[in-house]
Amino acid sequence: MLSGYSQFKQRREKEIEEETFVFPENFGEDMAIDETGLINGELYTIVINKKAKGKKGALAAIIKGTKSSIITRAITDKVSFDKLVKIKEITLDLANSMDWIVRQIAPNGLHTYDRFHVQKIVTQAVQSLRIKLRWEVIEEENQAVLKAKELKIEYHPKIFSNTDTKKQLLARSRYFLYKPSNKWTDTQKQRAKILFKEYPEISEAYHLSMYFRNCYEYKNRHYRFQDWIEKVESTSLKEMRVAAQTIKRHLGGILNYFENRATNAAIESFHSKLKLFRQRTRGIVDKDFFFFRIIQYFA
Repeated sequence: MLSGYSQFKQRREKEIEEETFVFPENFGEDMAIDETGLINGELYTIVINKKAKGKKGALAAIIKGTKSSIITRAITDKVSFDKLVKIKEITLDLANSMDWIVRQIAPNGLHTYDRFHVQKIVTQAVQSLRIKLRWEVIEEENQAVLKAKELKIEYHPKIFSNTDTKKQLLARSRYFLYKPSNKWTDTQKQRAKILFKEYPEISEAYHLSMYFRNCYEYKNRHYRFQDWIEKVESTSLKEMRVAAQTIKRHLGGILNYFENRATNAAIESFHSKLKLFRQRTRGIVDKDFFFFRIIQYFA
């Protein structure tokens, strides 16, 4: 018989059935919340205590699903209000459901949006523009090939000085658009020069994304973020304007980052531990036993 497993099933029968585990003793002043695809792609909401540094006592709650009403009820039913009001800060991503949950479970704490999730919104806007233009080029090339066939001539795409075609140029530009220009390789610098000349809208979007990245480095942060929003709103770049609207709507929680410079790195690291744990057990055959193991290790 496996030590403690049968007692665990008897003691937590309802929690196992509902896949809702909450550990009030592990709630503290510095918390983080996120969602992860834990079992067969199913999403689970996880709350951790950062002070435990991913060790025993780190796992404060693991609940199946992301519906805010279910998560909130599960936590508030088990954790006393006196304990919840003592949470000083909780970090989260930009999901609306997470925002509602933290308002209920950390009423007095700072609600801080993770810096890297926020920056991802802006960099994804740049990538969305690149992808949109690439599809336009693919369609343009398809039409050119059909026309060449009708005319019974051979189609030759335009080739740039670095030997890229238009389609290749847009595909191969993905990675350096995430990085500051001082970290580009010589090949990337050459490709960027061609890309920005051929597609000035990508150049504008890229420089706006780098400006946003720098907003986190300046002391007068409120002014810098507002200035960035105004700059984006004056452009015709739809993808960047959508990103700016998101930033504007969540600006309060974004600026909370500067109080303690807290991020969701701790819970991302915790996700990695859970995935590694799952890999070492060669997948999840018995879900109940999997919960038993992670609770023993982390709760």
